[in-house]
Amino acid sequence: MTLADISSNLLYVAFIAYLIATFVFGGAVKGNKKGTFRSEQRWGKVAITITVIGFVSQVGYFITRWMVTGHAPISNMFEFTTAFGMTLVGGFIILYALYRTAVLGMIVLPIALLIIAYASMFPSEVSPLIPALQTNWLAIHVITVVVAEGILAISAAAGLIYLLKVVDQKKKSKQRFWLEAIMYSLVLVLGFVVTSTFFTLTNYEADFAYVNKDGQPSEITYNMPAIFGMNEFEPMTDGALTPLVEMPPIVHAGKLTTVFWSLVVGTVLYALIRLVFRKRISAMLQPFTKNVNLQLMDEINYRSVIIGFPIFSLGALIFAMIWAQIAWSRFWGWDPKEVWALVTFLFYAAYLHLRLGRGWAGEKSAWLAVIGFVIIMFNLVAVNLIIAGLHSYA
Repeated sequence: MTLADISSNLLYVAFIAYLIATFVFGGAVKGNKKGTFRSEQRWGKVAITITVIGFVSQVGYFITRWMVTGHAPISNMFEFTTAFGMTLVGGFIILYALYRTAVLGMIVLPIALLIIAYASMFPSEVSPLIPALQTNWLAIHVITVVVAEGILAISAAAGLIYLLKVVDQKKKSKQRFWLEAIMYSLVLVLGFVVTSTFFTLTNYEADFAYVNKDGQPSEITYNMPAIFGMNEFEPMTDGALTPLVEMPPIVHAGKLTTVFWSLVVGTVLYALIRLVFRKRISAMLQPFTKNVNLQLMDEINYRSVIIGFPIFSLGALIFAMIWAQIAWSRFWGWDPKEVWALVTFLFYAAYLHLRLGRGWAGEKSAWLAVIGFVIIMFNLVAVNLIIAGLHSYA
């Protein structure tokens, strides 16, 4: 067995451990009687032990892949996203050691599982770095960003738990609608995983020629039936579905097609869940929050942001600008990734202003934390998959 095989197996072990720990955390929380925490204390120890085993395994994956590639494994979507999931779990383990709150694990670990599953849909083969990435600034910039986003994701998890506790599921309201919209968006990520897995197993491929954003002829292979076509596309595979719409050069139509199929399948999955359980997902989860300490969730939310925000500012802006100057001879160029990094920075700056200056604690702060995570995920999914830019090699 090669070192690359060992690395892949370690990631698989981590995924299974997180999956098992999710159910154990859920059982620990659900088993509590009102006002008591005996079940949580007993089964929480088992769950956190399994979580730590999974985290150690994922760290092992990270180190062994680094040894195989010869560089920090954060150079493409597969590597970055798995590292994101790892920092999210690592941050949770630290918080659990401080606060002993099992319900946080019941929310954080499924999010980490979705992130790792999402990563597994991208090519995981080891490949040499392109010249633009052959620099120490790759590790400095990207590792700082992934650590920051993992911490900020914990803030969102705490905020989500807060909202599940306080939003009235029996009364129709905007809060109830948007909380369920968050649940729907998580199911869409699962839709992406299911869609990618299905078409991978069926070995679907369709080749097209097109003209890229630089005006040069290029080729692309679709791994799902093409709905959106690349700029000036020409089919190269007989019998393949002809794209319904041609997109401008700035839009990566192949990846937009992936997003489209994920939306369709994710929506069908959500509809099936609603049909089987006959209630909203947020209403299904609310009973697990009956013993939640709202003040504690608010504290975790806030502390995660005040730690994650300066780290994000360093990695996504300052270190990124230094690298941009070295690689492209300019600090700032309004590339889509740069713009959304700035949007994320400004949002969390506004969060802290509203929290400290306007007293937006509690439910308002929880909503802001969740919105911040939506922005991060939009940057990770939509900007990376749809909009073509200088960061497209990722």
